[in-house]
Formats: sequence, structure tokens, C-alpha cells
Amino acid sequence: MATVASRAELERLLEDDVPYGDLTTEALGIGAVDGVMRLSARAPMVLALAEDAAKIIELSGCSVDLCAASGSALQQGAPILEACGPAAALLKSWKVAQTLIEIWSGVASETRAIVDAARAVAPNIPVACTRKNVPGTKRFAVAAVKAGGAVMHRLGLSETVLVFPEHRAFLGQQPLFQTVERLRRAAPEKKLVIEVKTADAALAAAVAGFDVIQAEKFSPAEVAALVKRVAVMAYTRERPIIAAAGGVNAANAAAYAEAGADILVTSSPYLAKPKDVQVRISTTDDKVSSLHAHCQVNSTPGDTNRLRA
Repeated sequence: MATVASRAELERLLEDDVPYGDLTTEALGIGAVDGVMRLSARAPMVLALAEDAAKIIELSGCSVDLCAASGSALQQGAPILEACGPAAALLKSWKVAQTLIEIWSGVASETRAIVDAARAVAPNIPVACTRKNVPGTKRFAVAAVKAGGAVMHRLGLSETVLVFPEHRAFLGQQPLFQTVERLRRAAPEKKLVIEVKTADAALAAAVAGFDVIQAEKFSPAEVAALVKRVAVMAYTRERPIIAAAGGVNAANAAAYAEAGADILVTSSPYLAKPKDVQVRISTTDDKVSSLHAHCQVNSTPGDTNRLRA
């Protein structure tokens, strides 16, 4: 079972929540009592970071059976994982594991909604999520985006060339074609992307030779008009890719896809509401024989069952 985060990173999450032990469990004197913890989907969701949550529970001192893999579409009541171990270990890992799944499954679910909406119109259109996630969470954000069926627009400033108007403010009156020449010399193996806010700016960028035109906050109708105008530009050797960006979400993704955008760029999944995960904890005396039946009985056909953590 592969995790997104390293062991050290997962241990830090635990340490952040339990820096000096679990005072309540210790005060009650119940830490050594054996128990069972089951996590399930309280409502339909696309699962994310399940493997990391399972590892967190395992690192606390439990054995874990993972019932579904990240990326699985779960129905209400579908099992996510089950763990057994001493109460101290179960209660230590409980909220960290639950919260990790809830937050990032929310992102994955919203991503899947955008992907499904867009591909209902254009089956092959890619959806790309931006780098505008919460600082320090990129590893988890990327995993959630992928679980939802999208790709990353760019992981950071080091990997892609994307010229914003804010960059051009420092170039004075330099013509766009000179900007393109400058970039081709400095980064000859990279595609050149530019963000534009008007149709005229987009056409100028196409003539100058940019590979990708990122249409910022264009309406679907404006994107459709831009695609049509760029397609008939006889003086361009190859039509640049048109990326619709700014305000793309599940409600309008189909409209942008129908307008002819080549790619949808979005940040909206990062603002998604977490998905609710139900947690049940009991002692092993409470019908222990049903422990390992949990994953098998309630799993959706086609899902990955009982992935040992």
C-alpha cells in the first residue's frame, strides 16, 4: 500500500494532535483495552488519502484493513477501513485519520464533479487544477486532484513558463514577439503559456507565437468566439491551445467544454466542503466476529477490497 506522504510526515501529523499523550484516555485508564474502529462514507463521495489515513492508524499501533482505494466512488454507508488494536492507539489516530480523509475526499469529489460535467460534453477534455492550494499541503492536494480524475496545471513556479500581466509590467513596452524569442532562448524545451484578459490580447499572443493562451475569466460565449477567431488565423502555423481559467466549476464546466476550450483550469476543488466520514469505535467484545466481514459485505463491486495497511 503506497502512501502519498512519508512516514516522517505522517508521524508529524500525529505529533501535532497528540504532542504529550492522550490525557483523557490516560486518565480513564482504558488505554490497554482492545477495540475496533470502522470508518465509512456517510454520503456519496470520491475517496482520497485513504492509504495515508490507514498508515497513520497503523503507526499508532493498530492493524488495519483498507476496504477501498483512493479514487473509488463510494455510496452512502460504504466502508473505508477497519482497524483493531488497543484503545490508546485507536483513539490517538482517530481524528487525524478521519479529518485527512474528509478534507481531501471533499477536494477529490468536487474535482470529479467538474471532470464528469466537462466530459459529458467533450469526452477527452482535460481538467487541470492550479497550485492555489493551502500552503504546506501540496502533496495531499495533488493526490486528491488525481483521485478526482484531473491533472495538475502546474506544481510550482519552477516547472512551467506562464507569463502573467504582472510579469509584463516589468518588461516595459517590449513587443510580445520579442518576449517569445527571449523565452525560447532561455527555456527552449518548454511550452510558452500566457494569461490574457481580453480577446484582442489573446489574438496578439497567438500571433506572437505562444503555445497556450490562458483565457482568464472569459465567459463560455467569449471562449467560443476566441476559439473560432484563432482557428481561422491563416498567419499562425499551429493554433495555440485555449485554456479556460478563472471561475471554472462543476456548474459551468460543460458550457466551457461545449464552447471549444481545449483544457479547463480551475482552483475551485480546493474550496470544497469536506465529506463526512462516519467513525464507529467499540470494544472487541462487541460482535468481534463481524470485524473482517465489514469490508467484504459492504464493498461496491469493482472497488479494491481489504488492502492490507
